[in-house]
Amino acid sequence: MISRFINLLPRGTGQNILQSLKAAIRRSAAYRFAVLFCIGFAASLVLMAFDGLAVAAESANTPKDSTTRLLETVGLFVGGIIFCIVLDRWFSSRSARSSNTPLAEQARRLKQLKIGYPEGMTNLEVLRTQGLLETRLQPYGLSVTWTSFLSASSLIEALSNGTIDFCGGGGTASIFSQAADHIFVRVAKEKYTAPKGQAILVPEDSPIQTLPDLKGKKIAFDKGSSAHYVLVRSLAKVGLDFNDIEPVYLTQPEALPLFRRGEVDAWVIWVPYTATQTRSAYPGRSIADLESIFGDKASIEVPTYYYAIPEIVRDYPDLLKVILEEVNEAGAWAKRQELEAVQRMAQNHEIDPSILETLQQRSAERAIIPIDDQSLTALQHQANVFRDLNLIPERVNVQDGTYSLQTKQNWTY
Repeated sequence: MISRFINLLPRGTGQNILQSLKAAIRRSAAYRFAVLFCIGFAASLVLMAFDGLAVAAESANTPKDSTTRLLETVGLFVGGIIFCIVLDRWFSSRSARSSNTPLAEQARRLKQLKIGYPEGMTNLEVLRTQGLLETRLQPYGLSVTWTSFLSASSLIEALSNGTIDFCGGGGTASIFSQAADHIFVRVAKEKYTAPKGQAILVPEDSPIQTLPDLKGKKIAFDKGSSAHYVLVRSLAKVGLDFNDIEPVYLTQPEALPLFRRGEVDAWVIWVPYTATQTRSAYPGRSIADLESIFGDKASIEVPTYYYAIPEIVRDYPDLLKVILEEVNEAGAWAKRQELEAVQRMAQNHEIDPSILETLQQRSAERAIIPIDDQSLTALQHQANVFRDLNLIPERVNVQDGTYSLQTKQNWTY
């Protein structure tokens, strides 16, 4: 491998450097032979020691002549050397095979994998903090960089302009991005959406108590995000039209100070701003969440997808498989942690058995699944809703193979 590297160096590279490298290679080969010789010699000594014990246990009346003993010693010594050489060859060939796999070749070509993630997306947060992907790809010399983004729409735009190679985020953003002719591919989706993962908040002292009270109110949300769709469906659920409210398009960090000051009447938010431990210091109370709006259909209606640039899908399929395997592993790890936390809580507090049963079931399941017809049908419904509201310029086909990868891959080891 090093010799190949030397041959690839520019012709103008200093000859002294090349000679030094080649000399180092020769020296390393000599060192390896010396190590093998020493190991073989040590193995021979061990074998001779065991043989000596066996001889001592034999009858003293049947001693071996010195020539036989010498031949046995030489044979053991040579056998030890041969054994070490065979072992070294086996390991070398195995290493060569692993370095010539499609994954290794793809990793060498890509050199650097750039991943984008939105704040609060559990699977990618775990994947990043635990270093699962770096550990998996380290033998292939592929580096991984991480960049945080404020929203899924900005993530997909970054994919389109080549800033990142892979990301995750809400499915709604992909509809607006597809309508804007951004370049990306949906490659997988999360199996479950947290039922409390998104909510509509109002200030603690607000007179707003239910969804119908939102009529005529200023509501903040991130345009083109899943919060946008949640609001549309919430209004429709109680017979209100999107024109019945005053939309205030803000990212979540931008909306927070306005919400604190009471400059907006309501705020449609997602993790980590919903009623989780992370949000405990934030103001407001919830008047609706995914569970109350969509029931048990939240995972279908408000999905989280994973996206990649077309080149990753087309030219680096083995690498994409590894990425999704590790995302799945991160999600499974997060579910186990959540289950353990609830089990500890159950020791001191009364907890609904159905909650524990649900967590136990999900902790044993895959975290992400392939994109299927059911997923895309629900996403297409979203796209049609936004087109009917004239929020996107034309109808889009989310089942277009250019934008959605449908596969039966399970992403398990």
